[in-house]
Amino acid sequence: MDVHGTVAEGFEPVRDAFVRNFETLGERGAAVAVYRDGQRVVDLWAGTKDVDGTAPWERGTAQVVRSATKGVAAAVLLLLHQRGQLDLDAPVGHYWPEFKARGKERVLVRHVLNHRAGLPVLDRPLTPEQALDPLRGPEAVAAQTPAWEPGTDHGYHALTYGWLVDELVRRVTGQGAGAWLAAQITGPLGLDLWLGLPDAEAGRVGRAGRVEGPEPAGGLRARPKRSVTEAYEDPASLTRRAFAAITPFPDQNDPAYRAAALPATNAIATADGLARFYATLIGDTAGAARLFAPETVALARAEESAGPDRVLVVGTRFGLGYMLHGSASPFLTPGSFGHPGRGGALGFADPETGVAFGYVTNGFRKTVTADPRAQGLVRAVRGALGLQT
Repeated sequence: MDVHGTVAEGFEPVRDAFVRNFETLGERGAAVAVYRDGQRVVDLWAGTKDVDGTAPWERGTAQVVRSATKGVAAAVLLLLHQRGQLDLDAPVGHYWPEFKARGKERVLVRHVLNHRAGLPVLDRPLTPEQALDPLRGPEAVAAQTPAWEPGTDHGYHALTYGWLVDELVRRVTGQGAGAWLAAQITGPLGLDLWLGLPDAEAGRVGRAGRVEGPEPAGGLRARPKRSVTEAYEDPASLTRRAFAAITPFPDQNDPAYRAAALPATNAIATADGLARFYATLIGDTAGAARLFAPETVALARAEESAGPDRVLVVGTRFGLGYMLHGSASPFLTPGSFGHPGRGGALGFADPETGVAFGYVTNGFRKTVTADPRAQGLVRAVRGALGLQT
């Protein structure tokens, strides 16, 4: 396997783990980047650009990162709060009056970020065409009745999270989340990370698809326990309905899908772009001052929701907009915060060690929150730092 890129002294185990992903876990094309204290210490890529192709993955090849998008979108709301433009404890309806219908008057902005809004499903799923319309998703969520009393329990808002975030950003700033992100964060920082892919960057993005491989050792496994399997198979379950809020799900290789901005699912990034994004949340990087004040970092990683998840049917932990380290989604240390993408991608930051991590792939597995390829790389980083593995 020809692996390209560099690792700093002491981080050679990450390269070894990256090679193993190709040799034993069915990796087709991928990249990983790690920053420590604002400096890049791992920058590796290998394989093919397209999951079903032969052209090589190159420096700058990007991929859709699925739900790792949520951690990127969360930064927009938290920065608006940090700047005094958004109150996390205000009702969503304060900014978005049409939202207050059907028992949602007490849904707070905080509930959107911690998955306690009670709105993981749509009674009338959107078609792919409707989902790409920036108005239709928010309209559907505003018309939806909560599945439980908002604020009383948590359940992963797999797709509806994006419409909730996007409309809040639009009501506060006049821009959608993707446009605000580009203008305020990724553009000024020069990050290879987009929520709404520009036409000029389309040629850099690889074709993604499903791949098979050995079962992971942890997280939501390819052969999960019976209760999880039954939840995904039952058309009436919150699990099945949450992931079916768009039916059928759009082709993630479709240029129209990539050009749209769906803050729950369709950010496109290089591994370096994702890792440097998280590095800049927690500290200064080359040419850029940190984005999150210490108080905002505390908001991101303070536990807001924990325990049995009404949608994922396993125990999950959330801060404000971010998954937290736990059995369903292991990160570097208990203080890490970030977000996985279903079937592969992962981005997170760990303030205690100063580490930021980004992994992207063109081959999506059956895993939901803990892909074995990403987890192998995280364990290697942990080992390189001398942390307990």
